[in-house]
Amino acid sequence: MERIALINDLSGFGKCSLTAAIPVISVMGMQACPLPTAVLSAQTGFAEYFCDDYTDRMDEFTRQWKNMGVSFDGIYSGYLAGAGQVEKVLLFLEQFKRQDTLYLADPVMGDNGKTIRIFNDGLLREMKELTRQANVITPNLTEACLLADEDYESLTSYSRREDYLERIRDMGERLIARAREKQQVIVTGILRQQDDRQMIGNLAISEKETSYVETLYTGKSFSGTGDLFSSVVCGCMVKKMAVKEAMEKAVDFLQNAIEEASKEHIPTNHGVHFEHYLSRLLLP
Repeated sequence: MERIALINDLSGFGKCSLTAAIPVISVMGMQACPLPTAVLSAQTGFAEYFCDDYTDRMDEFTRQWKNMGVSFDGIYSGYLAGAGQVEKVLLFLEQFKRQDTLYLADPVMGDNGKTIRIFNDGLLREMKELTRQANVITPNLTEACLLADEDYESLTSYSRREDYLERIRDMGERLIARAREKQQVIVTGILRQQDDRQMIGNLAISEKETSYVETLYTGKSFSGTGDLFSSVVCGCMVKKMAVKEAMEKAVDFLQNAIEEASKEHIPTNHGVHFEHYLSRLLLP
């Protein structure tokens, strides 16, 4: 059985991070091994929450797992509670990333042109270094702009033009050129107008090809959907699936859950009822 290390926070409410990744990786037939970066009463989109920072305990997980002699087929890092945690992840990679280990980094720093509360220049600098180590990175458009030193407002002003995706692809290629590993960049949450409909898509860029998968946008952005998307992609790619097939599987899994949450007027910070659709992720 394949084994994936999940380096992310544990939030009691919000259906995100580890509470999203663990069931996804498990239903896909792999062992999910969580390494918590923080434990929160609720994800940071809530007005009030308790957060227990795990920075000083992350190295103990690394040390204990190393002593156990375990190995990982995949490593997935998500929310990091500060720049200091990047060093902990880099140490983990030194200990556990083999040549055949897939490392996916989701550089959680913001969305919709805005940064998260803990964002600062130090976090951005360290996240740039961390993402250079990854085989796959899954930034949303805001995070891709931060990593590439691109102005978000300037870029999105081209969203109605035919060359919009080409501009995003060029930004992704700049990130690939900086990477230490052979890398694929998947830019998520790309909003664009198509005729009279608003679409949301995901653009995968590599040295050899570009793939784009999009679906109708419901008008709402729910907590945890990015984590669910990245978890599915990570699981699929550990299973040696092509990146376009992985994105299509993730979109198929999420689309109905997002539509259901929109129709039922679920508060966006509570996330979607993805549990209803986990069976879509079962692999032969």
